[in-house]
Amino acid sequence: MHQYLIVCPLVFLAGFVDSIAGGGGLIHFRHLAAGVPPHLALGTNKMGSTMGTVISTARFAKSGYIKWKLSLFAAACAIVGSIIGSNLSLLASEKFLKGMMLFALPVVAFYVLKNKDMGDNENTGSLTEKQMMLISMAAALVIGTYDGFYGPGTGTFLLLVLTGAAKMDLRTASGTTKVINLSSNIAALVTFLINGKVLLPLGITAGVFCIAGHYIGSGMVVKSGQKVVRPVVLAVLLCLFVKIVKG
Repeated sequence: MHQYLIVCPLVFLAGFVDSIAGGGGLIHFRHLAAGVPPHLALGTNKMGSTMGTVISTARFAKSGYIKWKLSLFAAACAIVGSIIGSNLSLLASEKFLKGMMLFALPVVAFYVLKNKDMGDNENTGSLTEKQMMLISMAAALVIGTYDGFYGPGTGTFLLLVLTGAAKMDLRTASGTTKVINLSSNIAALVTFLINGKVLLPLGITAGVFCIAGHYIGSGMVVKSGQKVVRPVVLAVLLCLFVKIVKG
């Protein structure tokens, strides 16, 4: 019972943060579910996050903020990147990537501080559909590789690249990010289910709380845009920086 009392509120918070700016994975389920083996905890967490991401994706879709063809092609590239990254992780040192991130994160944070519009400016939508798709696919492949190699902050980086380089408006970029996240979540969840690494009662209960977090968070993005996203992005970047420093 204590696992439910600890996990469910934090899963709600993770879903809320993830639906707004990505980075919900920084709230680690495996450190919260005391007494649960790591693989079971990860699989159960993936079930909850998948359920939540379905809701935020559906909410963005209902509001018309998902370009489906672009999003699905980008999602396919992200899955390929994740496979590449997971294989690279067997060859390269994680310390090398962490060292790079220590330099990159302050630069990214400075960009967010300087760019107060986050996709809501005169340059929004200035690219052709083909250009937007190519940039989105390239970003999904590169960031998907990072996701497979290391992972934390993937949704946040996607959001920043899609608004910055692909010139998407913030809401469309958020919707595209959710489709990409959902595809990778489903792929991982299927793997955990096949291998019996999901505690269904805890996973379903956590999923309900994650759904609530995603529903509220995605609603705030749809209504308020960059006013709510920008500070959450900065908070996620700070948490990621602290995580890397602490190791």
